[in-house]
Amino acid sequence: MPKFPTFPTLYDSVLTIDISKLKKWGYLETKNLKSGIITWSSRGEKTGSISIKSGAINQQLYIELDYKSNNEPRNYKVWFTSVPSNLGKGKVLYFICPQTGKRCRKLYSIGGYFLHRDAFNGCMYESQTKSKSYRLIEKQFGAMFKTEQLYEKLYS
Repeated sequence: MPKFPTFPTLYDSVLTIDISKLKKWGYLETKNLKSGIITWSSRGEKTGSISIKSGAINQQLYIELDYKSNNEPRNYKVWFTSVPSNLGKGKVLYFICPQTGKRCRKLYSIGGYFLHRDAFNGCMYESQTKSKSYRLIEKQFGAMFKTEQLYEKLYS
């Protein structure tokens, strides 16, 4: 008897907030308060937006997220922590998940809140849904698959 499909939520296809992007956009400077709007799009269509403010209280950095999810207003702070770099050059910044308290570099929005991936059950990355034989084929011929996808994007 075949296995019933589960159709898990894929981390690759949900909205995310990434520390490297926030740093690039200037939200992680402790001296300046900054506010703005982050928008996400897929295939030219807007899929989501969020109002974000960054600040610091007693040198403790945070971002405040303000948005609507399923017509319910959401407003909460996500705090940061830092640890010394293993290279001995500065510090590495992490989010502190509002639900689990774990450190992470990326927050995922599933169910209306931006949280650490361990806060969700039954979610997977796209690569985890592929069969072992498909992964072997992709390992051998993956470059050809990528050139075909790039060709389609170029001429779409």
